[in-house]
Amino acid sequence: MPDPASAEIRSRDADRSQQVILDAAVAEFSSYGLAGARMDRIAERAGVNKRLIYYYFQSKDALFLAVLENTYARIRQAEQALRLHDMPPAQAIRRLTEFTWNYYIEHPEFLTLLNSENLHEGQHLARSARISEMNSPLIETLGEILERGRREKLFRGGIDAMQLYVSIAGMAYFYLSNHYTLSAVFGRDLMTPKAHQERLSHICDVVLGYVLRN
Repeated sequence: MPDPASAEIRSRDADRSQQVILDAAVAEFSSYGLAGARMDRIAERAGVNKRLIYYYFQSKDALFLAVLENTYARIRQAEQALRLHDMPPAQAIRRLTEFTWNYYIEHPEFLTLLNSENLHEGQHLARSARISEMNSPLIETLGEILERGRREKLFRGGIDAMQLYVSIAGMAYFYLSNHYTLSAVFGRDLMTPKAHQERLSHICDVVLGYVLRN
């Protein structure tokens, strides 16, 4: 009979190998995009044989999708750790807004991977069986917070949770993804700590100004 302990060790080793490959692939894809990424460089970054990458992920496109899914899983896990359910409604909305902004700053690879996938018209995520399952709980949580705020007569009614989240993410995403051109157009360095704080304060004011009744 197979040794259960040995099987568990092999499973853990496989999980570690796949994560090492995914981490190397994140660096490669965020630096060069899907078109410019090379499996040889990913193997070198990961310190593994290229055949092992194909064993686990079959193709560059399949690896790119796995990277996107892994990247989304990480931000969704970090959002769950915020425990927004335990906060008063307005505090929860502000906390989610602040988290989103800070996460994008701390993880610029997330933005560059999204940029790359948008160049490919979202075709990889459209094939994903996991992505909807990962994102639905966040929208459900946000919807519950909005409903709680409405019942407490703090928030106005009729707010679409998905639209609100897209606005929160979009205000952060556009600024950070386009900071080079925006800085050139307006003649201001939009990436200083002071500029970051001003932008975050503005986003929070806009979001809360929209949801609050008064």
